[in-house]
Amino acid sequence: MFDEHPIEERLPYPTRPMCFPDGTSVEEFIIPDEDKEIVLEQLYPFSPIPKLTDELEDLHVNKKFIVKDFRVTWEHNMNYLVSPYYPEGGGTVIDWIDERNWISDEMDEEFSEDDFDDDEIDLTDSDDDDIPF
Repeated sequence: MFDEHPIEERLPYPTRPMCFPDGTSVEEFIIPDEDKEIVLEQLYPFSPIPKLTDELEDLHVNKKFIVKDFRVTWEHNMNYLVSPYYPEGGGTVIDWIDERNWISDEMDEEFSEDDFDDDEIDLTDSDDDDIPF
């Protein structure tokens, strides 16, 4: 159905306006539930592809959502896979994280800025001709 250039080929679904708080709008595809998995597989740019039942978080609004609630817009002659909170915060698929990427308080305590000493890094130009700067 969307084999060659799925992001650039307009999806074959009807659309409705998705309105933003500033009064602008974009086209949002109305995707039937039975096609959600196919569309996700076509547009999701990373691996592994999440399941429709997985819970992710939109980093722009710090809110969790179920993958099946994703939305797809048509903007700039491309399909955009976006979070359900897109009108609120603008989070696209690159702004989604899952629990494996969440930093727990425990891990946060393990690392602090004091652990990294910028003075240890030599950023001066060396005489090594192999470095392209």
